Amino acid sequence: MKVLLADKRTAAEDICVFEFVSTDGAPLPAFEAGAHIDVKIADGLVRQYSLCNAPDETHRYRIGVLRDPVSRGGSVAMHQLQPGTHVEISAPRNLFPLDPDATHTVLVAGGIGVTPILAMAEQLAARGASFEMHYSTRSPERTAFTDRFAEPDLQPHTRIYHDVDPEEYRIDLGQVVAAPAPGRRLYVCGPVGFIDAVLERAKAAGWADDRLHREYFAAPAQPASACGAFQVRLHRSGQTIDVAADQSIVQALAAQGVEIQTACEQGVCGTCLTRVVEGEPEHRDSYLSNEERAANNQLLPCCSRSRSPVIVLDL
Repeated sequence: MKVLLADKRTAAEDICVFEFVSTDGAPLPAFEAGAHIDVKIADGLVRQYSLCNAPDETHRYRIGVLRDPVSRGGSVAMHQLQPGTHVEISAPRNLFPLDPDATHTVLVAGGIGVTPILAMAEQLAARGASFEMHYSTRSPERTAFTDRFAEPDLQPHTRIYHDVDPEEYRIDLGQVVAAPAPGRRLYVCGPVGFIDAVLERAKAAGWADDRLHREYFAAPAQPASACGAFQVRLHRSGQTIDVAADQSIVQALAAQGVEIQTACEQGVCGTCLTRVVEGEPEHRDSYLSNEERAANNQLLPCCSRSRSPVIVLDL
């Protein structure tokens, strides 16, 4: 749908907040905390950004975008947009929802991973739910939304940490995850290394996997040496397509006229999730859970590969 970029402001060093409204003043589709939208920045350039405003707001969508000089171009292009621009976006999708039955929710954010976590804090505060929020950044200058976290409904629940602070004031992950309990849920978002560190500490502290929830913005990089050629067989047509060592499954299939819908192309959003009929996937995504990977009955062809010489997909 077409929306209007009504406002753009700097929230922290290299972070801008973009506010979209409908072109005719009508309410936007409702969403819940953890949801994201696809933003079509230019032809062939689509990126996913988490909504960070209060979910009960239907008059606007707000996203926070970090300008990353080593990105694939999406964040740089976003930062070039100016208010008054019409932009095409998707309706919100939620792959990172809150558990409404949690007795207490622990929210942990690293850097720009604060965007979905802020929406969660907004929703929990509005419900009067029990929660705590831990937000770690490199420095005060790179800390977004400090004005919002200082307001009376969020401030009592929020702790903010900076890497430049003395060690005793930096985030202590062991302490953050020290109290697992059946009714508690933990949500974490941020850089890959930060998320992995939080999850490792939580599991070591006794948190069950089904009480840990995470959302990555990018899949971990894979060494080139780990890539090998293989074949994909299309279950419905019987067609066999070669996938070279330097190709993704999506790219190889597209070259033969077989299109798979994608969005992030990094194994994060789940848009291209495809059923595996035969063969053993080599999972390289950050979307599937460990249990889903172990089942070996689906993969994300934008990034994952095959351990077997031939993999059969339900296409």
